[in-house]
Amino acid sequence: MTYDPNIDPQRPHVTTTETVETVVVRESNTGWWIAGILGGLALIAVLWILFARGSGPQTDEALLQAQADAAAAQAQADQAVIAGQVAGAQASVDIARADAARSQADAVRAASEARAAEARAVQPSPIVIEREVQPPPRPAPGETVSPTPPQG
Repeated sequence: MTYDPNIDPQRPHVTTTETVETVVVRESNTGWWIAGILGGLALIAVLWILFARGSGPQTDEALLQAQADAAAAQAQADQAVIAGQVAGAQASVDIARADAARSQADAVRAASEARAAEARAVQPSPIVIEREVQPPPRPAPGETVSPTPPQG
């Protein structure tokens, strides 16, 4: 060992090893190509939208056709409303008829019950007649009384 004045003799000697890693990064232009193609497509789409809009406002013929379609749709909606009202009125008539039939049946039942109550009220109470009854005569000694008539 050689003497080095910069190293403390009391301190232990440490040896270090350095490792160098080389990382190779490959640069690719694929991302730039994709971005460029998407940008070009967006530019073409914007130009298409700008130039394909049409030359002028809606023509009078198209406006008249749209108004006619709207009027036809309104007429169909009105017909549907009227049909709904007719169906509702028919349902109301059916309900009224059912109520009338029920009321008539209730009236017939009430009349029948009234007649039955009147009949119960008119029936006279039973008449009880009390009279004194004579006991049957006692048989004489030596006679036999039989509940059956003599056969003979």
